[in-house]
Formats: sequence, structure tokens, C-alpha cells
Amino acid sequence: MDTLHVLGGVILQLVLALLLRTSIASWRPWTVLLLLELANETYDLWFERWPSLPMQLVEGLRDLIGTMLLPTLLMLVARRRPWLLGERA
Repeated sequence: MDTLHVLGGVILQLVLALLLRTSIASWRPWTVLLLLELANETYDLWFERWPSLPMQLVEGLRDLIGTMLLPTLLMLVARRRPWLLGERA
């Protein structure tokens, strides 16, 4: 499941950038992705019942971090070091 979050986050960031007609350097695709992931984790928290609420919260936080880590890195690299992604400064 963790791999799904990591891959899904990057793929969604790229798809959102295409749909919003902007670069991954923009905050817009990243923000929409964050809102979608927060909605997903809220849904999980609301409808899934674990024996231990603290364990469920930790897993939700782990999913959030796993989903957002690479998109955040890609956005920051695209903003601060675009030449690493093949763009000329």
C-alpha cells in the first residue's frame, strides 16, 4: 500500500499539472494533491475502524508523508534547480 501512495502522488501531481495547464513548479498541482490526500485520509479515518485509534492516526500520517514526499521534492527541484530536470536557466 505504501508504494501505491508514493506512485499515486507523483502520477497525480503530473496529471494535475497537465489538467491545470501549469508546471510542476507551480503550487497549484501540489496544493490540489495535498487536498485530495487529506480528503482520502479523512475518509479512511471516518469509515475504517481500527482496534487502536493512535495506530490508525500514525498510519494515516505515514500515508500522507508517503504521498506528498516525492511531489514536494519534485516541486522544489523544479522551482529552485530547474536545470536538474533538463530546463535551461
